[in-house]
Amino acid sequence: MTQTKTPYHHGDLKAAIIKAASEMLDTQGIEALSLRKIAENVGVSRTAAYHHFKDKNELLSAIASQGFIKWQKEIGLIFNNKRISQSQQLSQFCHAYIQFAISNPNIYDLMFGRTLWKNNVSSEELKSVAYPSFDYQVTMTKFWQAQGLLPQSENALRLAQVLWGTLHGISKLVLDGVYTDNSNIIEMCDCAIAMFVGSKR
Repeated sequence: MTQTKTPYHHGDLKAAIIKAASEMLDTQGIEALSLRKIAENVGVSRTAAYHHFKDKNELLSAIASQGFIKWQKEIGLIFNNKRISQSQQLSQFCHAYIQFAISNPNIYDLMFGRTLWKNNVSSEELKSVAYPSFDYQVTMTKFWQAQGLLPQSENALRLAQVLWGTLHGISKLVLDGVYTDNSNIIEMCDCAIAMFVGSKR
């Protein structure tokens, strides 16, 4: 008797495609990604893949969205940890940001790089998770200001943007191979934290 492959449910196939695409992105880079190849890896027709993603950019946006969801969970664990001080929260957040970039280089580049944002090809799904993720950082910045940890005289949005820009800059230096010594990376992150905290008055 011939065995037939169990068909994917509607939601299962979309998740399977994103998972396969994320793995291919991680091992082969963005240039290797195509809906045709991914459909073959998943074991479905290209038409089935296009039913969920109209083009490569929409698929890349979905991968980036999953990255933001993963990152949001990580920082949520830090911000909601009542057993550590506010200064430890800030420190852990900064170190976690850079570690996330190092651990997920290709997805990180999608989340914050020019591929999706430069030419405004990011999907509404991506925007719906990316913008709230930064809003959460702004909220935490206001909290740290209220606690006297960060300078209260600065606009919270601008301060959050500058902190983010600092961490992003360090992350890119690491991902681009400019810095490879882990001790240097840790010290740079600690220096950035000290500068922000030290300028609170």
